[in-house]
Amino acid sequence: MQCNISWPESFSSCTMFGEISSFSRECEKPLEILREKKPTFVCAPMVRYSKLAFRNLVRLYGCDIAFTPMIMSDSFVRSEKARDNEFTTNTADHPLIVQFAANNPSDFANASELVSRWCQGVDLNCGCPQRWAQQEGIGACLIHKPQLVYDIVRQTRNRIPDNDFTVSVKIRVHKDVRETVELCRRAEAAGVAFVTVHGRTAQQRREPVQLDAIRQVADALRVPVLANGDIRSREDALATADATGVNGVMAAQGLLNNPALFSGAPSTPPSCVRDWVRLATDAGTPFACFHHHLIYMLERLMPRVLRRSFNVLPSHAAVLQFLRHELELDV
Repeated sequence: MQCNISWPESFSSCTMFGEISSFSRECEKPLEILREKKPTFVCAPMVRYSKLAFRNLVRLYGCDIAFTPMIMSDSFVRSEKARDNEFTTNTADHPLIVQFAANNPSDFANASELVSRWCQGVDLNCGCPQRWAQQEGIGACLIHKPQLVYDIVRQTRNRIPDNDFTVSVKIRVHKDVRETVELCRRAEAAGVAFVTVHGRTAQQRREPVQLDAIRQVADALRVPVLANGDIRSREDALATADATGVNGVMAAQGLLNNPALFSGAPSTPPSCVRDWVRLATDAGTPFACFHHHLIYMLERLMPRVLRRSFNVLPSHAAVLQFLRHELELDV
């Protein structure tokens, strides 16, 4: 079958890659990066997806800071199996922020202590809108519990006094943005290092991101603020940073579709696919995760007939054969 894939045109960005990657290598302190490089480009916490191999991949293409997926702090503290399954890192995986879900200060602080030697900061998830999460007292319901957020941040900050180690929160906005500003001010008073704002309420899904709400938070705080939501290209990231005045921009779905997004690539370049195959293989990434990432990366590049064939491939070997024979990639 003749390949008819639309790879993006080549673009000259080697200098940019070099500048970004060398800056991040030399400075592993998230706060210094956020203050000195505007906008800072950040990989969002993504359940099942922002794991080690993917974080290593996006760092090759302009990402300055990466988050782990959300980890349940209570099970992480109590179970060695959970710790082994949920958290892996390596020497290339820095600066790294580990995100935990928690509904009490003790679990979050204990989990944070456990990972503090292996990362540069921890983050409290106050943005997950899933119903199950809010029923457990975690995620977006925390934006309505400012005293609890204060206590979680304060206890963790007291437990880990290293000023270079960041304790941050990621939130969604309230219907009344004044409540959002007050929540963030309380978190700042507790010692939060930076705040990430997803510019939608917990009830919103595909509605436009509220850039003005993000700007109001950024204007009200002394600590750095990150904007999150609807970042599908480098141009989106720069426009969002300009519209909100934030220190950094965080991408999620856009990076799944194009891990080279922050580099300026309009879609996933061939080099990114090759790098993913290498990194995922080296990390021992399970086949389902390995395959699903490639489905996202190649979705906009393959015609429908190829996508249908690719999406049902049963094994690592079958995927490699497809990439070599159908897409003519040297993997």
